[in-house]
Amino acid sequence: MHLYDAVVIGAGQAGLSASYHLRRLDIDHVVLDADARPGGAWQHRWDTLTMDDVHGVADLPDGPAPGRGGDRANNVIPGWFGDYERTFGLPVVRPVRVDRVESDGDLLVVRAGERAWTTRTLVNATGTWTRPFVPSYPGAETFVGEQLHTVDYPGPEHLVGKRVLVVGGGASAVQFLGELAPVTDVLWATRRPPVWRDDWSEQAGRDWSEQTGRDAITLVQERVARGLPPASVVSVTGLGLRPQEQEAARRGVYDARRPMFARIEPDGVRWADGSFEHVDVILWATGFRPAVAHLAPLHLRSPLGGIALTSVGRDVQTAVISTVDPRVQLVGYGPSASTIGGNRAGRAAATAVRRHLAESPLLLG
Repeated sequence: MHLYDAVVIGAGQAGLSASYHLRRLDIDHVVLDADARPGGAWQHRWDTLTMDDVHGVADLPDGPAPGRGGDRANNVIPGWFGDYERTFGLPVVRPVRVDRVESDGDLLVVRAGERAWTTRTLVNATGTWTRPFVPSYPGAETFVGEQLHTVDYPGPEHLVGKRVLVVGGGASAVQFLGELAPVTDVLWATRRPPVWRDDWSEQAGRDWSEQTGRDAITLVQERVARGLPPASVVSVTGLGLRPQEQEAARRGVYDARRPMFARIEPDGVRWADGSFEHVDVILWATGFRPAVAHLAPLHLRSPLGGIALTSVGRDVQTAVISTVDPRVQLVGYGPSASTIGGNRAGRAAATAVRRHLAESPLLLG
């Protein structure tokens, strides 16, 4: 049996960053990835998402990100990830879908079916893509049309000629509306009124983000530190319309937003005031939840429902260490759930692993 110093679960941006820094620190490790090829969640995104459409992809350590352009993101970013793995010789094993992680004395055992890896520490970088969230509404099971989530989005061509209700108040919902409004009939429903950025432009968006982004991330970190589940920061960061969405704006789609309906009926939705709208498709742009079910045997969750994390340094995006079990680091969770945050968290996790190994001499091989 080989005993690793660290096992990384997930080979998305955060996992690759963690592996790079673990290798640089000469820490013996393996990266287990559920997909058959490189690319993380990006390989599963819809074909019409181009590099001009993505919200931003941060550089990997010593690996500049691809530039903007009209090429498909689900081709460009997986290709970049694959090149990065090969260039730096990262020890990725795939496909490996981890079922559970168990504690065995001072060690951890990572299990995937009949296979197992024993390790001194764990870096969890499983993201959220595999856990789409769809809220429960009365009558949902009676709907005879299509119900799709962001993970199922087939592109605008499939939806032409259908009346589509987009549900959700985040950036994905705004993007779907911008793409669909010029080609078919759309409605928009959200739980709360959307918060728009003032004076939006590409440069203004970047400047505004620098001024408020840290505050937004700090709010998430405060929740995580208390053991609460991570929450969306859209209400703090706000929404902006890019050039791709201006045609939808001219059509008044964003101004016609409605509150959430009360129930779903076979051919549409009904609001609390009794009004009814026929729709053919409900597109749930309602976000994701962290994919951490495989960590359940470690009992990391607090009574409040989240996994409490502590920071490696002063940067809130270095909050990666499980408060309950310091052998476990979570990257891309809570305050590090972004491409920039995942990179910083990857480095912090490697630092935390080295520190834990140094402070646990009985674990050193």
